[in-house]
Amino acid sequence: MKKIFFGIASLFVLAFIFSSCHKIETPPTAELTPDVYPLTAAQLSSAAGPIYISLRSDYQGYWFLQSCSTDEAVLPIFATDWIDGNKYMELHRHTWTKDNAWVAGEWSYMTNMIGTANQTISVIKASAPEGAAKNTSLAELKTMRALAYFMMLDCYGNVPLDTLYGATDLKTNSPRAKVFTYIESELKASIPYLKTTTGTATYGLPTQYLAYSILAKMYLNAAVYTGTARYDDCIAACDKIISSGLYAIEPASTYLQMFYPTNGPGQKEFIFAIPFDASTSNGYWFPARYDLNRNLGIRYLYSGSTSGGITDPIMNQSSGSGLNNVKPSGPRMTTSEFYAYFNDPNDVRNKQWLTGLQYWPDGQPIMVNTTNLGYNQFYTGASPAASYTYQLNLTPLTTSRLGATSYDLGKDEIAWNTGYRNIKYLPDYTNTISRNQNNDVPIFRYSDIVMMKAEAIFRGGAPTLGATALSLINSVRSNRTTSAALTTLALDDIYAERCREFTWEAWHRNDMIRFGKFETSYGLGKTNTDTYRRIFPIPSTAMATNPNLVQNPGY
Repeated sequence: MKKIFFGIASLFVLAFIFSSCHKIETPPTAELTPDVYPLTAAQLSSAAGPIYISLRSDYQGYWFLQSCSTDEAVLPIFATDWIDGNKYMELHRHTWTKDNAWVAGEWSYMTNMIGTANQTISVIKASAPEGAAKNTSLAELKTMRALAYFMMLDCYGNVPLDTLYGATDLKTNSPRAKVFTYIESELKASIPYLKTTTGTATYGLPTQYLAYSILAKMYLNAAVYTGTARYDDCIAACDKIISSGLYAIEPASTYLQMFYPTNGPGQKEFIFAIPFDASTSNGYWFPARYDLNRNLGIRYLYSGSTSGGITDPIMNQSSGSGLNNVKPSGPRMTTSEFYAYFNDPNDVRNKQWLTGLQYWPDGQPIMVNTTNLGYNQFYTGASPAASYTYQLNLTPLTTSRLGATSYDLGKDEIAWNTGYRNIKYLPDYTNTISRNQNNDVPIFRYSDIVMMKAEAIFRGGAPTLGATALSLINSVRSNRTTSAALTTLALDDIYAERCREFTWEAWHRNDMIRFGKFETSYGLGKTNTDTYRRIFPIPSTAMATNPNLVQNPGY
C-alpha cells in the first residue's frame, strides 16, 4: 500500500488514558492503563499517532497563510463568491488584523500540535520502559514539536514556550531569538536517537534528516529570526543530508509525478512528507482539490494544455465525454508578477500551470456553452440571453474590469477564466465522491537542501564538498530544463529558481522575506509596505485566553 497510517485508532486509546470515566463499583476488565500501555515499540508508535494526525489536520490552512500572503497565490472575489469575511483579500493586500480568520486558525493549529506533543511526551515518559524504543519515540515527538515551534517562530515571531503538559501557569511571549535557540537545542539533542533509514518504514516519520532540514532552514533564515547570520551552520546541516547518499534530485521525467496522487515513499526527493489518503476523514488537501459541486468538467481539463500539456496516466478523457460547461473551478490562481519567473520554454516546471487555450487530450478544443450575458456581464448588444459558445481560454491576472482598485473580478465566464491555475498537486480523477485527495504533501525535499546550501554559500558561507553556489543551482536546473546551464549567478537568480522549484509548497513567504521582496507591489492592489507584517499578529482569541501574551509590534 502507498499510504502510511499513524494509528488513527490511537486517538481512542489515548482517550482511555487521559479521560476515562467509569462507575466506581464496576471493576475494569480491559482498560489500557499506564502499567500496560505503551510498552512495546508498536504501542509507542500507536501512542504517537495523534501528533501526525494533528499535523495533517490543517496543513492546508498553513498553506493559505504562507502562500496567499505572497505574489504566488491569490483568491479574488467573484461578485458574492469567496468574500468569506475578506480573509483572502486581507492576506493578499497585507491588511490583516489580529481578527483575521487565517491568522487565528493557524495559531490554534500550531499550538494544538505543540499541546498534543507535550501530552504524548508526558505519557511516554511516565509509562514506557527505559530503552532505545522509548528514546527514539521521545526524540521523534520532540522533533515534531520543534517543527511546530519552527512554524510558529516563522509566522508569529515572539511566541510562548510551553513544553510541560499539565502546567497551569500562563506563559508570556519569549523573544524570537530565544525560541530559535530552544528549537535548535531540542533538535540537536534529538538527532542521536532518531532513525537514519528511509523508505516505507520511516515515511512520514521524523528522521535525523528531517531534524537537519529544519536546522538548515532555521540557519538560512537566522539573520531574519535573530539578527545574526548562520550560513556556515546551514551548509553543515545540508551536508549531513547530502553526505548520507540517501536522496537524489528527481529527473525532469518524474518531477511532476512527485506531486501526483500516486506519490509516496518511492519519491527520491522526499525527506519529510505528510501522507494524505482520500479514504480518511481529514484527507482534505485543498491545493489538490477543485470544487466538484461547481462543475465536474474541470477534473478532465488537466489532461491537456497549450502550455505544455500534461498527459495524466490516471485519466484520459476525450472530447466525446459529453461534458458541458467546462470551466476552471475554484479561484486559486497566481499573479502575473509571479508567473513571469516561468520564462524558460524548455523547463518542465512550466507544466504545473494551466494557461491559454485549453484542449482535450485528443487535441480537440474544449468548448464552453453559455449566453452572451453569461460570458460577459457588461454585454450591451442584442439578445443577451442568446447562446454563446467559445473555446476555454485562461488569461493572465492583471487588474479587475470593475476598477483598478477592485478585488472583485466579476461573475461571468471572463471572470472565471481569469488567472493561470496551478495543478502541481494533480487531483485524483478517480475520486468523485469527496473533496479528499491522495496526494502526499512534501514539507522538505532534497532539492531544497541543495538550493539552501547554494544560497548559504552565495551569501558568504564557506564552500564544502567541492561544490559552489553555481554548481549546486545548476545541478537542480539540469534536472528541470534542457536550456543551457547558468554561467554566472546573482541572488535574484537563486530567488527565481526557488520560485520555479517550490511553487505551491508553502515556502514562498519565507523566501520573499529573506530576499527582501515581501513589501513589493503585485496582484490585485497589494501595495502595503509595512515591514512589521513580516510576522503575523497574535490573534485576539489567543490574547483573550492568555492575558499574559504581548501583541507583536505594529498591531
